[in-house]
Amino acid sequence: MNTDKIWIRDIAEICAAKGVTKAVIAPGSRSAPLVVAFSRHPAIETIPIIDERVAAFFALGIAQQTGKPVAIICTSGSAPLNFAPAIAEAYYQRIPLLVLTADRPDELIDQRDGQTIRQNNLYQNYIRKSFQLPVSGDNEDDRWYSGRMISEAINASLMPMPGPVHINIPLREPLYQLTEAENYVPPRVIEQVPMNQNLDDYQKEALKKSWSAYQNKMLIVAATKVNADFVAAIHQLKDDPSLVILTEATSNLPTSGVIPCIDPALEAIPKDDRDSFKPELVITIGGEIVSKKIKAYLRKHRPLEHWHIDKSNTHVDTFKCLTKVIGMNAGDFLNNMSEVPATPSGFRKKWMAAYDASRKIRETLLANSPWCDLTVMHTLLKSIPDGSNLHLGNSTPVRYACLFEMNAAVSVNCNRGTSGIDGMLSTASGAAFASGKLTVLITGDIGFFYDSNGLWNKHLPKNLRIILINNSGGNIFRIIPGPRALDELEEYFETVQEQSAEYIAKAYSVDYYFCDEMLQLKEHLKNFYNTGNKTALLEIKTPNKISAEVLQCYMNM
Repeated sequence: MNTDKIWIRDIAEICAAKGVTKAVIAPGSRSAPLVVAFSRHPAIETIPIIDERVAAFFALGIAQQTGKPVAIICTSGSAPLNFAPAIAEAYYQRIPLLVLTADRPDELIDQRDGQTIRQNNLYQNYIRKSFQLPVSGDNEDDRWYSGRMISEAINASLMPMPGPVHINIPLREPLYQLTEAENYVPPRVIEQVPMNQNLDDYQKEALKKSWSAYQNKMLIVAATKVNADFVAAIHQLKDDPSLVILTEATSNLPTSGVIPCIDPALEAIPKDDRDSFKPELVITIGGEIVSKKIKAYLRKHRPLEHWHIDKSNTHVDTFKCLTKVIGMNAGDFLNNMSEVPATPSGFRKKWMAAYDASRKIRETLLANSPWCDLTVMHTLLKSIPDGSNLHLGNSTPVRYACLFEMNAAVSVNCNRGTSGIDGMLSTASGAAFASGKLTVLITGDIGFFYDSNGLWNKHLPKNLRIILINNSGGNIFRIIPGPRALDELEEYFETVQEQSAEYIAKAYSVDYYFCDEMLQLKEHLKNFYNTGNKTALLEIKTPNKISAEVLQCYMNM
């Protein structure tokens, strides 16, 4: 038995045929035919999660790890609005999601019928493509039309660039009718053949000639997924004396021979000598750059050229001096440039000397710093086992991580598409569920409490370890210039609070640890990562004012 709405059953059938094997379902009535079709399909694993926002971020985490589209299903009304934050994040992170929203038929919209809003094109500003299915697929043409759109939608979630797609599905009652499935004829499936993007010989030679002409080059690698070819290309280029390579914690690159901590390196440059560190050519690869300091520096000390490498040909003019958008695979581009003979220069040596000097000073300062966010983060990053997935919360956690050299054996993720605090716990949960690897989330208290419904999930993975640095508010506002000078700092920006996660952990049967000093932290970390039968949460209490003061000293060494 299956839903009597045959075109809805077709959706699940096409999804399975095209490799969509997981669907996260938020409960509701209008979506009942979708729930029946997906939950009864033998090739699709369905995961029910009550909170729509949690469900969408959980799916985001799965798709982030697998690279395959994950379906998310909800009822009509406000439910699809709760999907929006995760959809926006997926759009900017280029993660494939198949968003299936049940809806009332057109004639009931704006007629004060229950749970109705204008859902067609709901996510139009942050979606790869939107579709509206016919309200019925009972006749042959409507079923063909519906099936064609489903294939097109799944294809659009992967090519030419991965991202979320939306399918709005108006449904008339009755919703719960079943029918025998033995005479069901599966729908046609449309495949899309991927196209390879390569430069011709003339284009390659022109780029190589431009590359070799510059003695002061800078490559900035931000949030990205790397493979062996990409790492090999970086390894070939990192000793070029005319090229300095800047990376961040989210770049997932080895730290040897590059500058993995951008802000400390910039702070080490003498204020009266900043012009001499200016690159002539900047090349950017990856997603959002965390460091505000490098953006400000390059906007003031603009290079002659900025090349952005991106298969989607997106015009990312971060420093207001973009000259070339190169639409190709970043690893292929770097391999081409590695064939160019190294240009004699002292540029790399100059940058590396500044970074090495800053590192020695920072090591001394760190060794003498009190219990605070900085020393806690340093200890945590050294403790994470090889082969783990690390998820960094936005605001302070990711910024602190960018101050330290990361372990290349740990895969780093962060929701830097929109850089919001919502959904971090749920994303990490989905990633842990999909990967099966030890997955460690380091989050602040505001982000954790904001997404604490992420623990309201019977599929919470036992390989998930949550580290909550609780400094009693949004400590980022004590760090960035501006809000820390205002009388409204504590109440309206930092939003000081004294909440504890202990009883939240107990409510959801999560193992709970607590510490507020270094010896206790190190003792807990001996056993915290061991795989057990439960999710575990370690809450670390740190002082907010001291943490901000130590960081200011650290950055202004």
